[in-house]
Amino acid sequence: MSDNHQADKQNPEPTKHSFEAEVAQILHLVTHSLYSNADIFVRELVSNASDACDKLRFEATNDDSLYEDDGELRIRIDIDNDAKTISFIDNGIGMNETDAIENLGTIAKSGTKAFLDKLSESQKQDGQLIGQFGVGFYSGFIVADTITVESRKAGEPADKGVRWVSDGTGVFTVETIDKATRGTTITLHLKDEYAEGEDSYLERSKIKRLVNKYSDHISLPIQMRKEVWQEDVSEDSDDETPKGGEMVLTDEWETINKASALWTRSASEVEDDEYIDFYKNISYDMDDPLTWTHNRVEGRVQYTQLLYIPKKAPMNLYTREQQHGLKLYVKRVFIMDDAEQLLPMYLRFVKGVIDSADLPLNVSRELLQESRDVKSIRDGNARRILTLLASLANSEDADKQAKFSEFYKEFGDVIKEGLGEDMGNQSRIAKLLRYTTTTHDGLETSFADYKARMKDGQKAIYYLTADNLAAAKNSPQLELFKKKGIEVILMTSRVDEWAMNFLTQFDDTPLQNIAKGAVDLGDLQDDAEKEEASKAQEAMQPVVDKLKTTLNGRAKDVKVSTRLVDSPACLVVGEGELSPQMIQMLKQMGQDVPESQPTLEINPEHPLIKKLDGNAQFDDLAQVIFDQALLADGGQLDDPAAYLKRVNELLMK
Repeated sequence: MSDNHQADKQNPEPTKHSFEAEVAQILHLVTHSLYSNADIFVRELVSNASDACDKLRFEATNDDSLYEDDGELRIRIDIDNDAKTISFIDNGIGMNETDAIENLGTIAKSGTKAFLDKLSESQKQDGQLIGQFGVGFYSGFIVADTITVESRKAGEPADKGVRWVSDGTGVFTVETIDKATRGTTITLHLKDEYAEGEDSYLERSKIKRLVNKYSDHISLPIQMRKEVWQEDVSEDSDDETPKGGEMVLTDEWETINKASALWTRSASEVEDDEYIDFYKNISYDMDDPLTWTHNRVEGRVQYTQLLYIPKKAPMNLYTREQQHGLKLYVKRVFIMDDAEQLLPMYLRFVKGVIDSADLPLNVSRELLQESRDVKSIRDGNARRILTLLASLANSEDADKQAKFSEFYKEFGDVIKEGLGEDMGNQSRIAKLLRYTTTTHDGLETSFADYKARMKDGQKAIYYLTADNLAAAKNSPQLELFKKKGIEVILMTSRVDEWAMNFLTQFDDTPLQNIAKGAVDLGDLQDDAEKEEASKAQEAMQPVVDKLKTTLNGRAKDVKVSTRLVDSPACLVVGEGELSPQMIQMLKQMGQDVPESQPTLEINPEHPLIKKLDGNAQFDDLAQVIFDQALLADGGQLDDPAAYLKRVNELLMK
């Protein structure tokens, strides 16, 4: 290693520290079974070095003295065959002792502990997500039995360098050293199995190949020592005839990557493999992306967008507080990770890069929230992603359709959040939604598909929300629609009812929840049926009045139903009111829910309802009928024991 290793005289002995508990757990997983692909450490450490240089470039926009007369940022990889080491050297921002202890001994990113709680050694695919939590440095312990880190922070004196050493077994040592050059050197002392043989990580050609595979897009030069052929010359020959030779390393460095930011190149010049490798580098995802879009946007605001849609949803997708967002660059200068202002919340799964030509270099997260230019970029990103998804959904190509189905399975529920969060794109989002219906299984029916199959005279798109598909298919609310052969959309996601509060029509056709309000089938119901319903209402009025009295405090109203065929009763809530499922969900979330009562609708043709008139057990039967309707609607009984007692007594009588 090129830096002076002399320890500071005032602190000659290294101090020993224990890793944070979560780090120790990660190290155990890393060294035993976590990564199935050991090559990944090259990508992780080059990426860390690139981040360190980006941070220096950003800090130097306000204080160029931090460059210390060394403004050509770079990453170097140095191999020492004799020592069996490989070093990753950058002249970026660097670390002092406090930084080294905090950055290498603890995990600051939120969510890591929850991640580890779910991580199991038998599920390597889970371990491949570990880079998402900012702990890629520890991948070095896959191939190394000891890691030495030497660093000095930009702007600090040469005698304030730090050396950090660990064998990955739970402790690390830290000491102060003299370090003339700014930046960080990470040296991996390779395990024997990774340092021997033709495929060892001491082979320069292998490291070059891995850099080209994983890090070719890095905009900084990645360098290795230049190798030249040195010939042996015969000492006793006048013509100095070469007798052989060998490749030797020089003190010159050669760049082994393209050293140009991938997103700055024309999309026609970038190969799919390059896009895929870049995605894996910025997302720490082992899977290929599902699809991507790369565009240069010009107009009032100029920027380049490279946006990716992953194949799989991360485990923290529904943790809205979790950091998300895109990498933000301004004129190729890195500004920040996780710039959440560049995407609406319902697109938080999207990964990628935005490079703006207009934002100031000193832009902060606070300024991003207030910037009109940022709002324009966010809106442009949302439109681009929704257009990309629509192109998959509407394609005649089977592979693209399969990709959309794969996307919808993973992210369909998140997209629905946009119905309430992004009114400007509500129509675009609605066209992407897919549902199961009473006539078509699988998430394959769009609102447009449903409209194309509507019966003559049908004036609304009918849908039903439920806790699950089985409950939806067996709901009493469907009986009239099944009898008349009217298709109903079955919505079974927890977000559906909330989302549908914001979507009242599709392509000028009203959307009607069949469990809310009165059922008006319009031209689909003839005059004879309406007259028959009116007569039934009149005939059952005494029973209805008595039910109102008995169920006072539980039911807002009691009516004769026009929607039931086989079931004795069902519960209906008014338009704009919360369903029993929604009330239950909100209560589980700890929210205060206003008290509301449903309407009980009874089926006058059902034997149980006919038996009510003059029955001595009228009150008990009424309560049981109401409770059963509540259960069928996905609600929960306030007093299950009382329900069972009534049922048992009725059975005995």
